[in-house]
Amino acid sequence: MKVLLIDDHPLILSALRTVIQGLGDHVHVATADSARAARDTLRQDPSHDLVLLDLQLGDADGFDLLADLRSLYPALPVVVVSASDRTSDVIRAIDMGAMGFVPKRASNDTLLEALEQVISGGVYVPPMSMGADFQPTLNHASPLRQVQQAAQTSDYQQTAPSLRQLGLTARQTDVLNLLLKGQPNKLIARELGLSVETVKDHVAAVLRTLGVSSRTQAVIAVSQILQKQAGAPAWSAH
Repeated sequence: MKVLLIDDHPLILSALRTVIQGLGDHVHVATADSARAARDTLRQDPSHDLVLLDLQLGDADGFDLLADLRSLYPALPVVVVSASDRTSDVIRAIDMGAMGFVPKRASNDTLLEALEQVISGGVYVPPMSMGADFQPTLNHASPLRQVQQAAQTSDYQQTAPSLRQLGLTARQTDVLNLLLKGQPNKLIARELGLSVETVKDHVAAVLRTLGVSSRTQAVIAVSQILQKQAGAPAWSAH
């Protein structure tokens, strides 16, 4: 597996390289200390399997580079690793197609777990990112609220039952799974053999069921719930 680290701080690059090599001997790590170097690296070798991106780069805004990567390499998962842990930054990164967001103050174990989750096709967001400025509209009877409560009290190690508890149809569950992977409606339609209009209807139904108003909120909310049910480690600093 090829991983590209993009950060303009040599010490951070060195530390990230050491942590990521903990994923196994099969991992090969390349580094880029600027947006330009990252673009050159991917242009020369687009076969990378994962990118870790810092938002603060000396020669570019990290969000601009994220947009470029998602446009040029749509199948390449990007995980933002940032000194920021603001909810607005998390939501913006996920909304732009990042498959994960890990604050730099996270523990090494948390970073490794986040990367393993993304590699397996999931989305990772920090467990404490949903603060006062992100509050889905949930009534007491909401299926999402019920799943959330069950996740907090359950010692299950499987995530599938919680999605079934939402009461979605089989097709809506398929759409949600692809939505969680950051797939746009056109790709979801192609994957499931549906029209784009039908996919839009399913997405709207999923959002209503979750009690949220956007795809990004759905991704973050479900990701949080599944992390709690899977027993994700508590958020901690180094």
